[in-house]
Amino acid sequence: MPNPLRYRVFYTTRQKIVTSTLVLALLAWGAVHAIDRLTTPEDRSCAPGVARPVGGDECVGVSGDGYAFEVPALKDVAKAIAEENGRLKAGEYATVALLLPLTSTSPSMRTKILHEVQGAFAQQYEANNRSNNQVPKIRLVLANTGNGNAHWRPAVDALKAMTGAPHHLRAVSGIATSSTPVRHAVTELTRSGIAVVGTTITADDLTNGPGRKPFPGLARVSPTNSDEADALSHFGRVNAAKAILVHDARDGDHYTDTLKGAFSKLLAKSPYQPQLFTSPKDPTLEGPTANTFRQIAHLLCTTRADTVFFAGRHTQLRQFINALGARGCTHRPFTVLTGDEGSYLGADPQLDRNALGKGLTVRYAALAHPDAWRAAPGRTLPKAGGSTAAYERFRSMMDAVRAEEVGPVELSDGQAIIAYDAMATAVHAIRQATVGGRLPALEDVGLQWPQVTGDLRVRGASGWICLDNHGNPYNKAVPVVELTRDKPRFVQIAWPEGKPPTGECMPPRTP
Repeated sequence: MPNPLRYRVFYTTRQKIVTSTLVLALLAWGAVHAIDRLTTPEDRSCAPGVARPVGGDECVGVSGDGYAFEVPALKDVAKAIAEENGRLKAGEYATVALLLPLTSTSPSMRTKILHEVQGAFAQQYEANNRSNNQVPKIRLVLANTGNGNAHWRPAVDALKAMTGAPHHLRAVSGIATSSTPVRHAVTELTRSGIAVVGTTITADDLTNGPGRKPFPGLARVSPTNSDEADALSHFGRVNAAKAILVHDARDGDHYTDTLKGAFSKLLAKSPYQPQLFTSPKDPTLEGPTANTFRQIAHLLCTTRADTVFFAGRHTQLRQFINALGARGCTHRPFTVLTGDEGSYLGADPQLDRNALGKGLTVRYAALAHPDAWRAAPGRTLPKAGGSTAAYERFRSMMDAVRAEEVGPVELSDGQAIIAYDAMATAVHAIRQATVGGRLPALEDVGLQWPQVTGDLRVRGASGWICLDNHGNPYNKAVPVVELTRDKPRFVQIAWPEGKPPTGECMPPRTP
């Protein structure tokens, strides 16, 4: 028998109307919701001034408000920067940005970045609190270019928009890797009239020079690869007849390309052709190069060479050292000489430190080292080119910012020292360009570099920074550092010119 409620409740005319109305309402709501999802842009913001680019998960942009770009190690120092910025009043400060790949996935690069941020903050703290109330005050912001500097464009565009009020951006520091994306970033910034101070860029083709000015307003506080090579040659007095070059065959890396060129000149009379390897497109990856280095180590055993010049990035350098540690001719001693990428290996857990005790000596041209300007038994400090007083001032600033809880501070890799000096150079130029207490015009900051010399030099913790007319440091001190089983050991200061600069520290005339 049919259910009598079936017709009275579910199929009455009234129920049909109610049911139809509900169904239509649900369909309309769904359509509106779908259209809203399709037409409303996805919220990709991370923090004020920071967002995830379309197709990416990294937070890219600029922040001076304590945002750490989701990098836990940067949390403490980012907070300290924000607190220092918060003490500044509108109109009394100029902004300096620290442009770095803050979200790099490379552990060694993240360590380097942390130390650079700490060093830059130490100089901001000094400029605002220990400089006799000089003006303008300095606001520091962090600018993230993303892993491998892949998102340099949005970061640079954000910085270009900050030159007016309320930010008054007047300089960009950081610029830590000699890579193609960094070259593009420096080109765009300097083309827009923004002064740039490189920290650890050493590539010879990331410079201005006689008759060429691709980066107007660029200054650097680190020696070029050619200067590093010259300093190593003066330090070691290498016999080219017993030396060989091992270099990366991958083109397009400005660091390795120019270091290879500099080493090739030194070894022009070597009887051996260079040994080649090809790193991955991302040289922080392991790739297959460890296999190549095993073969190169075997070939080295068949030569009379006792000195190896290595032109490559730190990941491949570590693989090469490990391969030499396992070489078949451990009775043969070898010395490996390389550029400043060697500074990454002091904290590399994959480095075979036992290899360093098997007749293998690894030395690199560092950009800075905490022992370079500290007196020690049996060591005579140079009378020019730097000073203990300048380094101790840096140490006092690092002690001061430790009180601000910036996280663990480590100085042995030199990154905090060189970032402090780069920031000091930016502050020096901003204040030299300041007239009558008014903030300097944007372009005036980069015009100061030719006068950063003589008595107007920057007395850096890494050594004197005496710039030539093109913004390059003249005869900058190059600490030669040796990797050991324990920690990097300072050996001696070397000089591109073979000896320290005179007390005048005036670059010679160039064409």
